[in-house]
Amino acid sequence: QVQLVESGGGLVQAGGSLRLSCAASGRTFSSRAMGWFRQAPGKEREFVAAINWSGGSTYYADSVKGRFTISRDNAKNTVYLQMNSLKPEDTAVYYCAATGWVTRPSDYGTQSLYDYWGQGTQVTVSS
Repeated sequence: QVQLVESGGGLVQAGGSLRLSCAASGRTFSSRAMGWFRQAPGKEREFVAAINWSGGSTYYADSVKGRFTISRDNAKNTVYLQMNSLKPEDTAVYYCAATGWVTRPSDYGTQSLYDYWGQGTQVTVSS
């Protein structure tokens, strides 16, 4: 069992930065790939970024590439999402998720492969 708790969301002006954290409980964190997803009002939840178990491979949605950075600290059971150059269209509830089922790079953005989810943290970017 893995429990995930996100933090770090808030209100920021366009062009600003935020760092989200996702603290995980459970002994299997370091063996799991982790992902960040987001859901804007009236839209479906979408993939943002993911990282493999060791932190050696990262994956990003085209919309955030070059602006967001995902990282992890397995000693602290925590995954991070550094968000820079934020835009109003980044406004959403951000969720972290854990999976033990991804094997191919194309799998990392597939929500159905993630079996543990946090409650989400709101990010609002004003123009």
